Amino acid sequence: MASEDFSGNYMEKARTTKGVADFSPGSMTEFRQLGNGVFEFLTDNGVLLRVSLVDDGVVRFRFTPEGRFERDFSYALDPDFQPEVPVHEVVEFGDGVAIKTGNLSIRINRGGLKTTVTDTNSGVILSQDEKGYHWQENKQYGGEIVKMSKVCQNGEYFYGLGDKSCDLNLRGRRFQMWGSDTYAYTSDTDPLYKNIPFYISLCKGSAHGIFFDNTFRTSFDLGAERPEVTSFFSQGGEMNYYFINGPEPLDVIRRYTRLTGLVNMPPLWTLGYHQCKWSYYPEAVVRNIADGFRSRRIPCDALYLDIDYMDGYRCFTWDAERFPDPKKMVADLEKDGFKTVAIIDPGLKIDPNYPVWQEAYDKNYFCRRQDGALFKGSVWPGLCHFPDFTNPKVRDWWAGLFHDLIAETGIRGIWNDMNEPAVFEEGTFPRDVRHDYDGNPCSHRKAHNIYGMQMVRATQEGLRRHSNGRRTFSITRSAYAGTQRFACAWTGDNVASWEHLNMANLQCQRLASSGISFVGSDVGGFIETPTAELYLRWVQLAVFHPFFRTHSSGDHGDQEPWSFDRKTTELVRDAIELRYQLLPTVYTTFRQYVRDGTPMLRSLPFVDFNNPDAYWRSAEFFFGDHLYVVPIMAEGEEGRFLYLPKGDWFAYHDDSHPKAVAKDIWIECPLDRIPVFVRSGAVIPHWPVQQYVGEVEHPEPELRIWTKNGKEVSEWYEDEGDGQAWKDGGFRESKIRLEGGPGNLSLHREWQGRYEPGYETIHLTFCGIDSEEADIRVVIDEHEQRAVRGDDGRYRVNTHRNFFSVKLEWKPAKKASPKSIGTPGK
Repeated sequence: MASEDFSGNYMEKARTTKGVADFSPGSMTEFRQLGNGVFEFLTDNGVLLRVSLVDDGVVRFRFTPEGRFERDFSYALDPDFQPEVPVHEVVEFGDGVAIKTGNLSIRINRGGLKTTVTDTNSGVILSQDEKGYHWQENKQYGGEIVKMSKVCQNGEYFYGLGDKSCDLNLRGRRFQMWGSDTYAYTSDTDPLYKNIPFYISLCKGSAHGIFFDNTFRTSFDLGAERPEVTSFFSQGGEMNYYFINGPEPLDVIRRYTRLTGLVNMPPLWTLGYHQCKWSYYPEAVVRNIADGFRSRRIPCDALYLDIDYMDGYRCFTWDAERFPDPKKMVADLEKDGFKTVAIIDPGLKIDPNYPVWQEAYDKNYFCRRQDGALFKGSVWPGLCHFPDFTNPKVRDWWAGLFHDLIAETGIRGIWNDMNEPAVFEEGTFPRDVRHDYDGNPCSHRKAHNIYGMQMVRATQEGLRRHSNGRRTFSITRSAYAGTQRFACAWTGDNVASWEHLNMANLQCQRLASSGISFVGSDVGGFIETPTAELYLRWVQLAVFHPFFRTHSSGDHGDQEPWSFDRKTTELVRDAIELRYQLLPTVYTTFRQYVRDGTPMLRSLPFVDFNNPDAYWRSAEFFFGDHLYVVPIMAEGEEGRFLYLPKGDWFAYHDDSHPKAVAKDIWIECPLDRIPVFVRSGAVIPHWPVQQYVGEVEHPEPELRIWTKNGKEVSEWYEDEGDGQAWKDGGFRESKIRLEGGPGNLSLHREWQGRYEPGYETIHLTFCGIDSEEADIRVVIDEHEQRAVRGDDGRYRVNTHRNFFSVKLEWKPAKKASPKSIGTPGK
């Protein structure tokens, strides 16, 4: 294997330190600049540190005790990431070296290579080594157990780490990264399914992140053992981490997401409502579920097939008795607006009469033990072999297997489960299982945390290859940093309980802050059966989760939207209809995630970051720029105290009343109400309710405009909803600037992109006019109209799709005219 040597005699220096239980770097003896923002530092005991200025605000630290680096390889980093090394200078001091950029100073101390990162504008220390880099020899497996400890500052709090089910603020806790099949997990269960070794530090309004790119079993101690110390350490591999500057928390997340991979626009239908169960079979049951949605007028875009559609749980097969003509069934469902999504697991049944297994066996594509024997493990089909998805040849072969499901049968999405990897005997693979690791052979100790990521990578390639230009949709349970490039995710096998409703809220926020915004939970709980109230409140929360799917184990009762009483069915329908009305807003928020890496779900501390009172709050969250969601997550709760960030806010469902105050107030939350608030000045795009995306070919949008004394900017993204034209300018991306004052309002819209919407009319709805009855004069591109007040208190007027400017003036009417309160927007 190729290595990168600093100098020939360093290996000998490194060897002299062996035999000591715990090692630390000695004193710096040499320093040099390699060019392009890369610097190396060597100590008298052979430790080598490489510091790389990766991009604006992103600095990489890479240590080795051996005086040389092995091949530089990462599954996490996006190969399409195009960084720009910032302008910098180097200053040498008596006690060390400082590398300075426009905003950061990275100081490396001569004694022990301890580092300090400082904000050059404020002089505030952002990150400071405590003991710094140190290591132990791993006598059992070889290599090193690598460690890093940093000073934990007063008032410093921590967020992120992906799939954790505890409170958002992680200060004082300890966690592990080792993807695990955790059926019916609790708030104290750790580790869970996903492995995202990235956390965000927030201290007195300033934020930075640490991304520890190491795939071995990894631990993070965020002030648990010693309150004044934060540490992260791994059972093998390198001490290889990235410091990611803010200064605002959302800046940290954007930089991390760009580093590990921006996503593509999804098919628009994937943002609708999905229905799943273990399992819908035979075919008649699937068709009956579809009829249930359409006959009850409950919108739905996708139905799922769990493992029982297969022949004996053999992947890429169909049970001919249960599904005699899957192609016709899938086509019939699609005609009625349903896309079909099918599950595929990694385990392939050991069966010489099973062509998929036989081909993989003949090509030596399965994982083997250290002594060369094929690894065997039991999952749903019985004893199975498992493909080595870290081998590019295996990924290419796996992608080709999807031809019949996608191109021939018409399946529109693939759901990868059990890919931690999970096996029944010992939970996962033995540690001596061998992997190719893209030409870097290793044991399962190194490959475990990325196995599911590489499986869904191959699956996504299969979808791309066989979808005839359509956008792809894949789902994964297990993940490593960067998995957002290949799939969306859900939070695994949860329970129908109020505790798990709270955890779903926390997990989805945390995953969004860890680069995986396209995420949701099993609505209602996978295990056991929710009460009607619990199911309703879960649906109301999931309206504001990007991936919106009910899923249940099916062994405790039905869990369709109509499985409860009539009143619950009506309220669930109302909530799902709200999601379909807000689809243009959901799509616009997804566009921000695609373009900039901005999380779709934004935890309150990341937006209200200058307010320490917000640092421990976790229930409330922002969806996009202007919607603030306050979910109800306790049985019988029909009211609660409301915390609002600074600014002026309207209640989304009741905007004709005065603004809510920016302090704790009591709000009523009956079962028919989702507490959602809108920032004043926001422009929120809506659609009329559809039963599925595409039912109306060109739905006429409604822009709801909330008044403001001041300025606000909103975004609105449109494209054809599928296909690849959006990558080449086939979109319309609008910025709408609002300026308001007492009794007046002006909007200016400008856009880029070459997409031409098919509708002719936009409905403008003006919300929060501070007069019970007002006479409103509207000038749209110099053409004057009168706004009409509807029964809901909102004022409406229509305009052409290409409006550029709108001006309103209003004053209280002397007497309400009967004509002014007729049917709005007609």
